[in-house]
Amino acid sequence: MQTLTASLKAQRTREQTSPPGPSARARRGRRAAGRLVVYLVLCAMALFCVVPFMWVLLGSVDAHASVYLRAPNWTLHNFAEFFTRSGTPQLLVNSIVIAGGGTILCIALAMFSGYAFSRFRFPGRRAVLFGILLIRVIPPTATIAPLYVLVLNLHLNNSYLGIILVEAAFNLPLALWLLKGFFDAIPESLEEAAAVDGASRWGAAIRVIFPLALPGLGASALFTFISIWGDFLTPLVLLQSPSLFPISIGLFQAYVGFNEVKWGLLTATAVIYMIPTVLMYLLVRRYLLRATLSGALKG
Repeated sequence: MQTLTASLKAQRTREQTSPPGPSARARRGRRAAGRLVVYLVLCAMALFCVVPFMWVLLGSVDAHASVYLRAPNWTLHNFAEFFTRSGTPQLLVNSIVIAGGGTILCIALAMFSGYAFSRFRFPGRRAVLFGILLIRVIPPTATIAPLYVLVLNLHLNNSYLGIILVEAAFNLPLALWLLKGFFDAIPESLEEAAAVDGASRWGAAIRVIFPLALPGLGASALFTFISIWGDFLTPLVLLQSPSLFPISIGLFQAYVGFNEVKWGLLTATAVIYMIPTVLMYLLVRRYLLRATLSGALKG
């Protein structure tokens, strides 16, 4: 038996040390060629995605920005024009009010309703949950006409309140389902322990459950804010006053509203348009990491 084992080891050693045959070299060559093709395709896709961003960033600081990608003549005049041009700063303010108000309202409703669906059992609960999710499946363009009629009859058209309510309602299903999943992952024994200490149902929820669900609240707020901030169709239909237009409509008007497009102002507006979502992402990301680490240390 020992002799057989030694002979097998010697054979494997000879196979490993012997030079590869033509078939092995061909297989390695084909694998290397396949990897090269994959890398080239990935590089082409990355270049396809990066070039538009580079054009926007370079055009925003170019004194003679044009439709072509080129080295800029460095200037901050385009950004100064955005903040000094009549009406353009109001676009940014409107977007912040709409996205901020819609996010706060949506997360507040999703927090309490997600907790209720997670902790309480009642007839039709499953049907109601999937019915709420069905709202998210329907394309917004299919409901925009009846929605406009509804908002018009309620006298909420062309107002901050109307657009905030609509945006919050559109994003509520996703936020509710996300938060329900986070609440489901929190043991009910924590609430039972808080009840032993004398806390009520809502007292335990506010002091124990909601703080533990902070990562879910942050993720839901991030998705909701980005969705509302980037929405174009809803404010285009529900708002008629230019003084209420968000920056998404302002970008559209800057592109089609003049015979000669001011590419410098347009790209500077696009950069300013991207900054709040990036800041929101960085803020929530740091907050989620801090909340997760603190929860792990306490656990």
